[in-house]
Amino acid sequence: MFSLLPEIARYPTYQVFVAAVLALVLAGTLFPLWIRLLRFRNIGQQVRADGPQGHLVKQGTPTMGGVLIVIVVALVYLSLGEVGRPGIVALVALLGCGLLGFVDDYAKVVHERSLGLRPRAKIVGQATVAFAIGVMAVNWAHVSPEVLLPWGGTLDLGVLSTTIEAGRFTITLPWLYIALVFFMVISFSNTVNLTDGLDGLAAGTVMIVMLVFAGIAFRQDNLELALFAAAVAGACLGFLWYNAFPADIFMGDTGSLGLGAAIATMAVVTKTELIAPLLGGIYVAEGLSVILQVASFKLTGKRIFRMAPLHHHFEMKGWSETKVMVRFWIVTGILAGAGFALYFVASVGR
Repeated sequence: MFSLLPEIARYPTYQVFVAAVLALVLAGTLFPLWIRLLRFRNIGQQVRADGPQGHLVKQGTPTMGGVLIVIVVALVYLSLGEVGRPGIVALVALLGCGLLGFVDDYAKVVHERSLGLRPRAKIVGQATVAFAIGVMAVNWAHVSPEVLLPWGGTLDLGVLSTTIEAGRFTITLPWLYIALVFFMVISFSNTVNLTDGLDGLAAGTVMIVMLVFAGIAFRQDNLELALFAAAVAGACLGFLWYNAFPADIFMGDTGSLGLGAAIATMAVVTKTELIAPLLGGIYVAEGLSVILQVASFKLTGKRIFRMAPLHHHFEMKGWSETKVMVRFWIVTGILAGAGFALYFVASVGR
């Protein structure tokens, strides 16, 4: 396979390192120019009036940093030459949901409000991307519709399938597995989006999770997926230099929806679907906090948390943004490390 850097082709560990560093340097170099352009075009964040009052000072901060994150990841991954079908599926997920997020961000900027696309339109868009990812993964990237159980054995989700003959092509639709992919892509893209409510929170947690996915892919001898995950981690780290409190730029829905979908798709192509909720446990907690808050208020008229998502609850308790961010990073590191340990033990026993 062609490689842009043939002299390091014999050292896959070094290639993964290079992918992360290239993405980091490219993002770090381009973001000052991107921030200036956004300020010149007056493209700023619209802050929710019902959020923490301390966030109102962020009104007008440049947004759409996710556009550059997505571009950097695509450039670095494609330029390194180790491109395969599973990696392309992950890239399509990043680009597909990133494009949806861009439309959402653009609507917010044009209409100068904190809400962009209508919820129904956003869900339809995510559902379309999720379905396409499921079909591509099974039929084009040859991902098995079986789910590996962490304690051993497999769960066959291809038992209920439909086969469609389209000329010379045969498309298999394993409905149960596609439903799982559907749920994962929508869940992770939305929960990463919920997590993106504090400076540096979403980018830092995604960086940690993607580094672990790079380790999982590397252990599977799947260099292309390790390079993709490393490129995402590096781009997020480069973005963090400008997104750390007080943020000079936000990633917007372009970044959070795209990165969430990329995490879900990495779980699919590395066959870690059941370990992914542990790796991204912080996103599970953020999503559950919103669900529990809404359910409790509708059923009892009382709120469980001072404010949802969960990171706002701790803000309302008096924690600074930086304290919440760093502690959530630490929790993410613990959960992601536990997920990798679980994967490692399970893989040794197979």
